[in-house]
Amino acid sequence: MAREKEPEAAAEAEGAPERSYREQLDYLNPIAQPLASRKLTRKLYKCIRKASKHKQIRRGVKEVQKFINKGERGITVLAGDTLPIDVYCHIPIMCEERSLPYAYVPSKSDLGAAAGSKRPTCVIMIKPHEEYQETYDECLEEVESLPLPL
Repeated sequence: MAREKEPEAAAEAEGAPERSYREQLDYLNPIAQPLASRKLTRKLYKCIRKASKHKQIRRGVKEVQKFINKGERGITVLAGDTLPIDVYCHIPIMCEERSLPYAYVPSKSDLGAAAGSKRPTCVIMIKPHEEYQETYDECLEEVESLPLPL
């Protein structure tokens, strides 16, 4: 006899509707500062989609950390709902030391989807490229204007 899934689990398996920006804010880490606004989050996802088409993104803690250490420039986007925090809490410090702009977005699954992956991603670095330079510059300006945490 096969066990039937619970109704809640069945709804999740079928692809429950995505959570809104407000609902995602409930799952944020305490270190998720500076947090991108809803409008900036959409712009960052758009820029990530364009960058992934041109293979101009670095995805994952290990890869982003390696290229920050090598001196590569770009906007670092971190997911605010990643647990445990220890996985990526050193990335903002590395960015501040090298004066790289960074911002948090509320969802790692949306961040992964924007990069064209089915897997959630906790860190992405967007590299500049002439094909989407206008979108990149807009995002860069807004991310740099966000207040840094104390």
